[in-house]
Amino acid sequence: MKSGNKSFGKRLRILRDIKGYTQEELAELVDLEYQTISRIETGTYFTSYETLDKLAKALDVPIKELFNYEESNNREEVIFRIKNLLDYCSDKELDFIYATLLNLKKIYN
Repeated sequence: MKSGNKSFGKRLRILRDIKGYTQEELAELVDLEYQTISRIETGTYFTSYETLDKLAKALDVPIKELFNYEESNNREEVIFRIKNLLDYCSDKELDFIYATLLNLKKIYN
């Protein structure tokens, strides 16, 4: 498994998470089996240009964005990632996160 494949897979997963798609949903959008999306995300498989084009269109990003392996400090991307994580939290977890954020704001303000 090549490190480029792993980096690509990690980036694909981040972009998929930002859009809020499951592997199954993305696979359906690009006419692949969800196992193929899983293999791409783990770096065990790479894909064709045709599929790269479909992935970029499904994720609403330019193809080059699929290869942007640097950790993003883009405010919008970070907010999308946080919102996506919050969707899976229980009410109790959300209360804890909210209280923690309030305390952090007090410390840093």
